[in-house]
Amino acid sequence: MSTVADDARAVPEVPPLRRNRDFLLLWSGSAVAIIGSTASTVAYPLLVLAVTGSASAAGLVGFVVLLPALLLQLPAGVLVDRWNRKRVMIWCDALRAVGASTVVLALLAGELRLAHVLVVGFAEGTLTVLNGLASTAAVPNVVHPSQLSVALAGNEARGRAATMIGTPLGGILFGLGRAVPFVLETFAYLVSLVSLLCIRKDFQAARPGEAARPGEAARAEAAAGDGVAADGRRTRVLRQAGRMVEGLVWLWKRPLLRTTALLVAGSNLLFRALFLVMIVLLAEEGAGPAAIGLLIGVAGACGMLGSLVAGWCGRRLRMNALVISANWVWALLMCVLAFGGGLWPAMIAYTAMWFVGPIWNVAVGSYQLAVTPDELRGRVLSASSLLANGALPLGALAGGLLLDGLGVRAATAVLAGWMVLMALAATLAGPVRRATMLVVGDPPASSTAPSPPRTRHDPGPDVPLPEPSAPVAAADSR
Repeated sequence: MSTVADDARAVPEVPPLRRNRDFLLLWSGSAVAIIGSTASTVAYPLLVLAVTGSASAAGLVGFVVLLPALLLQLPAGVLVDRWNRKRVMIWCDALRAVGASTVVLALLAGELRLAHVLVVGFAEGTLTVLNGLASTAAVPNVVHPSQLSVALAGNEARGRAATMIGTPLGGILFGLGRAVPFVLETFAYLVSLVSLLCIRKDFQAARPGEAARPGEAARAEAAAGDGVAADGRRTRVLRQAGRMVEGLVWLWKRPLLRTTALLVAGSNLLFRALFLVMIVLLAEEGAGPAAIGLLIGVAGACGMLGSLVAGWCGRRLRMNALVISANWVWALLMCVLAFGGGLWPAMIAYTAMWFVGPIWNVAVGSYQLAVTPDELRGRVLSASSLLANGALPLGALAGGLLLDGLGVRAATAVLAGWMVLMALAATLAGPVRRATMLVVGDPPASSTAPSPPRTRHDPGPDVPLPEPSAPVAAADSR
């Protein structure tokens, strides 16, 4: 009896997340950064519409801001796995603060140009890709494995709560002055930077053999002049190219992860276009910046509610039921939004769409992180983000073109038809129908097991960019 009791006492108890200092610092710093970036996400299209009066120009800005999600996911994943993830996040916050501050200075000087917004938007988008991959890949190294799903659910709740605060705040601050939302964004990134500096834990596991690489590079450089350096550079380029596609190959061999990533790509395209459509619809109805921000804030609150029930749903729903039902719920709500016959039905449907995304994100995100080896996490996250979120810039561009070419109502009808097609695709997809595992209950015991998998949806701007679909990194669909 005493031996059993002693053995039980010998097992260290895992402290709750609320006592995990490093996780709380990472969580709270990111929350402040999301509030600032969400406020500027609302302010950017309002600013461009106010300066240019063109929905196409606003769509172009959204396209450029999101373009790094399409172009840079794979190389960013390699860097996140190769570099120190904490330093990556620190530099990203510092440089994003500098970019936001240049917008503030240009507005105060009365010299802001569309080209300036495009350059800053592309730079911030690039840094956001790096920061997001590093942050997500770091979570399993900051929390105990048994707390991973809880931590991701907390991150979802954080994102939705920050969106609920940041979106109306962006509209209100823009009404006070065009530069004010970007002052808040600058300050938010600096707060996040300080919180990262206070974290003690490493954001990646020790990598055997990594220390030898600098020596290899030094030897290659020392051999310059006799042709060895050129060969060394070619070898390193080929090696990095192989590392870059390794995560994509790993993910592509898992049919469910591949299928859900493609489904998210289609729905994220829609939700990014819908974000601009809703702004123009409200503006045509006479709503001011504060009212537009308030609507997205209410939608963010609905997303936060979704994150609170995500764990409960994950323990009770099988993967096929979750994926198929989520797409049909979005399709139904899009039909209400397009054909409901009024502003209020459209607003109610839009906010309700944000409820489903967090459930998808937590379920599929937990599974993907659980089965992905740590040394591959950055590259697998970048691959799923490339597939799922690479459609975001195209959605922003398509939204502007649809609005200018067809008008608000016709553009909404086109988007509703697209979502119905996505729901049919989810229903007919074999890998989805065969995914009968419980979302949270059945993950494999080993992170190296080649089990079938996950992707991510993005409904709403819980990270720097807003749309209502579901997952991560590949996020939102989100």
